[in-house]
Formats: sequence, C-alpha cells, structure tokens
Amino acid sequence: MSEVAVPTESPAPAPDLEAFWMPFTANQQFKTNPRMLVAAAGMYYTANDGRKILDGTAGLWCVNVGHGRREIAEAVHQQLLQLDYASSFQMGHGGAFQFAERLVKLLPGDLNHVFFTNSGSEAVDTALKLAIAYHALGGEPSRQRFVGRERAYHGVNLGGIAVGGIASNRRFFSALTPGVDHLGHTHNLEHNAFSRGQPQWGASLADELEAVVAKRGAETIAAVIVEPIYGATGVLVPPVGYLQRLREICDRHGILLIFDEVITGFGRLGVPFAAEYFGVMPDIITAAKGITNGNIPMGAVFVRQGIYDRFMEASGIEFAHGYTYSGHPVACAAGLATLDIYEAEGLFNRVQTLAAPWEAAAHSLKGARHVIDVRNLGLLAGIELEPTEKPGARGFEVFLRCFEQGLFVRAAGDTIALSPPLIIEPSQIDQIFSTLANVLNQL
Repeated sequence: MSEVAVPTESPAPAPDLEAFWMPFTANQQFKTNPRMLVAAAGMYYTANDGRKILDGTAGLWCVNVGHGRREIAEAVHQQLLQLDYASSFQMGHGGAFQFAERLVKLLPGDLNHVFFTNSGSEAVDTALKLAIAYHALGGEPSRQRFVGRERAYHGVNLGGIAVGGIASNRRFFSALTPGVDHLGHTHNLEHNAFSRGQPQWGASLADELEAVVAKRGAETIAAVIVEPIYGATGVLVPPVGYLQRLREICDRHGILLIFDEVITGFGRLGVPFAAEYFGVMPDIITAAKGITNGNIPMGAVFVRQGIYDRFMEASGIEFAHGYTYSGHPVACAAGLATLDIYEAEGLFNRVQTLAAPWEAAAHSLKGARHVIDVRNLGLLAGIELEPTEKPGARGFEVFLRCFEQGLFVRAAGDTIALSPPLIIEPSQIDQIFSTLANVLNQL
C-alpha cells in the first residue's frame, strides 16, 4: 500500500467540550468520560492517550482506502490553491465533469448520469424528488407515495426520515412525513441465524409490496427505496432472490426502484456497487461515504438514461434542485484521487480475496458468550448479541470495552457492525475477531 501521511506536530490542548452538540451521541454521558482521537494513519486511529486503535468500521463505513492517504491530501491541497470554490449553477469546472465521467463507468447498465450532493442524506432526498418529478413529467402526477422498509436508514433529512424505518429517528417528525408505507424487514433468526452470506429463506417477504400496491393503487406510488444490505441497524443481508422479486414487482406496476448504496457502494462487496453483485438493476442509486474516502463530504445520485432523457425534454432549468456545494471542486479532487487509489491498488478485487477469511473469522464467534447471530457479506459483518433488559446496553458495553482494548467497532443496538478499510491485512482481521472474542468472554 502507498505511504500514508503521519502527523508530526504535538496534539493540540484538550478543548472545552460544551459548545459542540454531538450527533447521534448521548452528549452528557460522553462528556463525563470522552473518547478522543488525535490522529489517523492507515488502519489505525491514535487516541489522545497515545494508544493505537485498529479501525474496524472504516470510520463510519466510509474510509475505504485507509486513513491519511497522502495522494488525497495532496490533490485537495493543490485544488484549494488552484480553484477553491466554483458554483455549479449555470457555471462549470472541469473536475466535476471529469469525476462524473469516471464514476458512471463504474455503474452497471445505463446508470450513466450523476447529480452531485454533499452527503448520503441529501442524495436520498434528491432521489425522492427525482422520482416524483419523473412521474409527473410522464403524465402521472398522482405518483407521490413511497415505500420503504422497517429498520431502514436513509439519512436524516425529512425525506430520508420518511422512508426510513427506525422509530426513534421518526418519533418527532412523522406528522411532517406522510405518504409512505413500510415493508417488513428481512431479519429472521428462526430461519436464518448464522447464515454465511445470503440467507436462503425470505425471498417471499418481497411480496408484501404487492399488498401495498393493492391497498394504495400503483398509480399513487412513485418509488420503492431499499438498502441492498441494511447497515445502520445491524448488517442485514438480503435473502436469496429477495431483491430480484422487488425488481419484478416494481416493473409490473411502473414503480421506480431506488438502491441506497451509501454503505455498499465503492467496493464493500468486491465490486463497485451492490447492484452489480446481486445482479439487480435499480432505476436510481444513491451513494456517498466511500466516494471520497470520507475525506471531504460528498454524495451522488445515479440515474438511468430514460430518467435523464425525460427531464431533458423540458427547456430551461430542467430540475429546480441543487446545493451550493454540488460538485464542489475540492470534493471532486478528493474523489478523483480516491478512484485512482481504488484502481491502482485493485482494492475491489482485493475484497474478493479477503471475503472468505473474513467470513471464517466472523463465524468463529459462533458459540461465544452472548452471540445469537453472525451475518456477513464481502467485508461487512454483524455480530448480534442477546440483549439485556435494556436494549442496546450490551452492544454499547462491547463498543466501550473494544475501544479500551485497541479496537474501534460500531454498536448498532445490540449488533456489533464491522466494515473495515479495504486495505485490511489478514493479521488485522484476526486481531478484530480475537479482540471481540476476548471482550465477549469478559462480559
């Protein structure tokens, strides 16, 4: 692997913690005993006490090529000096067009146009707006409804909250986000516990979509949105045939199918996108995270040719939507440098060679204390723990103990979610799961 940038200056003095309202964090709890990071390089963070922390989650599912990549830092530096900002409203710069051209070459089929956003949340809301407008332009303005799934996470903007299926995220906002039905999730321990790869049972769960269509009328439904693999609620892998059946039902009723690939995009399954892995062609794909290695915020929406063509039949501004930072020059520079690393180091193919040892290591935890399920695909794994009387408490305790023992994992409720940088070495795979086994046996 290429050399990473290593910080040489002394860490800054400890900051006052009060001003920053932290996202998705128990702020009061954290600030009584903060866990602070001061540096990162390769596969490791450095904590403020000097300890090296193995990154088992690629930051937040995003640092796919490892931390501190000098190639990205230099590309960002040069771009800031050359063209720090340029609007994409009625103007252009070469980086956005170059990046878009290279990105669409990674997509299957005719997903060959990209609309840039700044995050996965913005990408999802953009995709939902595109779906409604597409049908309206085609003479079906009644198609205003969406279908999501229970336990789904599609970001935190109002549209994403509406189609998402996490009750705690929706609690205060459900009155603002009507017009959405939710299919059941696909997680079933009775049938599929400890499946290796895709579980065999559950394709028929997709037929719930037919019941929604019968209830609402196909003429009211704009799109179905799914994560090919659930991420934030515990790495739930789709049953064999499930996504294919959703595609068939959508086709039968003229409904668009959106894949939220904010997590699965950019090599997590050993190919650029999960759509290719599963052999299912969505109409729209949302992406973010690995698009720039998490170094500069960016998101993207990929659409099929027919969708783009329908909008281009209009004159003037064909889609009245966009962001100040859509196609930001510095984000594009980071993205181009990230693509260069993916290609030069063959990281997508590398995942294919690591998937089997990763799977074996993950399933070695079957029989460990408190483990009730192990799920995996590509370089993703979810280790589900038996909950205590307080759901999520055991997962959070494992997260804390792993951090104390030099491993960074993500607690998704009582599931430990793992998604390491794609540069991980076999010895580091062993370290992740041996540390987890040690922690579980101490509980």
